[in-house]
Amino acid sequence: MPIRAEEIEDLIRLALPKAKITVTDTVGDGNHWAAEVIDESFRGMNRVEQQRAVYAALKDKMAGSQGALHALALTTKAPE
Repeated sequence: MPIRAEEIEDLIRLALPKAKITVTDTVGDGNHWAAEVIDESFRGMNRVEQQRAVYAALKDKMAGSQGALHALALTTKAPE
């Protein structure tokens, strides 16, 4: 069963409660997602560290071939 945008956002929000999160279904199939996550905690982190923080929040949904979340294009940054 495909994952919903709200579920992706909720999982990220658990780890980054003050983040501005935008989740988009890029193909319209419920399987290919893009997320932009903007959070103050990213300040001073490089892009890899920022993305690892987000992926850690989603790890259970991305686990193995049976994970509900298969494709996520991720953009992360600190607020301007």
